[in-house]
Amino acid sequence: MDMEISQATNNQHQTNQDSSSIGQPHESLFLVLPYLPLFELLAMAQVSKSFSNALKDDILPWLNIVVDEKLQRSRISDEILVKVTSRAMGRLKTLVLINCDRITNDGIQTVVAMNPNIEKLHVPQCTGLTPEGIIGAVTTLNLHNTTLKSLKINGIYSITKEHIQTLQTLLKSEETQHKRFYPDTSRHEQIDGCPSIDVGICPKCDEVRMVFDCTLETCEKKKAIGCRGCKFCILRCEECGKCVDEDENDAACEDTLCLDCWIQLPKCDFCNKPYCKKHAYKQCVPPGSSGFLCDACNSTIDEI
Repeated sequence: MDMEISQATNNQHQTNQDSSSIGQPHESLFLVLPYLPLFELLAMAQVSKSFSNALKDDILPWLNIVVDEKLQRSRISDEILVKVTSRAMGRLKTLVLINCDRITNDGIQTVVAMNPNIEKLHVPQCTGLTPEGIIGAVTTLNLHNTTLKSLKINGIYSITKEHIQTLQTLLKSEETQHKRFYPDTSRHEQIDGCPSIDVGICPKCDEVRMVFDCTLETCEKKKAIGCRGCKFCILRCEECGKCVDEDENDAACEDTLCLDCWIQLPKCDFCNKPYCKKHAYKQCVPPGSSGFLCDACNSTIDEI
């Protein structure tokens, strides 16, 4: 009996040691935490007490908050945003909220006041925000001698030329000091470290929109009449972004392509029109064929 009790005690002691060792994640796992998406990061905090404590004490994973996935953005509210950004302990550098319509001016203002060193503020399509709320947030950052390096507000309603001019004054930014290229709207060139705003005043229509430059340095139109403008004023190739004429080659998806891009892309076996890469998923591949049919031709053949 004494031997059985002793053995049971030893087994229990071993079990406790095993549980303790299982509860301690490998140190290398902590290296990946700063690279996890926001909600995966929050989920990791629920895995074990060790992870929870590590995330509570380490601000590095919380310095850059990005919410851009469909499931995530529908869950983000002012209250949640304030709680999450508070983990940066006032040292938040990047805040990216894409199409988060539950975020309001009060939420952004609270976050900015708690984190006066934000360098990137990206809130495109956040329709719960107003131009006045954005100006208030930038003004708050200026009070702490912080100048944003990047501001994205495309898709926020009722932005006027006066709002843009106010923001440019606050950021010490000029429309001619940075270039932006279509279709990769994240690609831009900053001159002399000038802060970048993703919208501006189109020199063609005088409206507040995303304004693009031609990607072709040797563009003749650029030299003659200028081809800087919004996508409504200057027609651009969906692939490379250089300006094109209205009679340029159409794609199967009805986007416009320059001749160089049109030639390089695979064509529909029936109408000889290509899809741009963005809409290539619409290709219909017949059984046993090495080519494809566009959606329109495939529907026509089915009807026949």
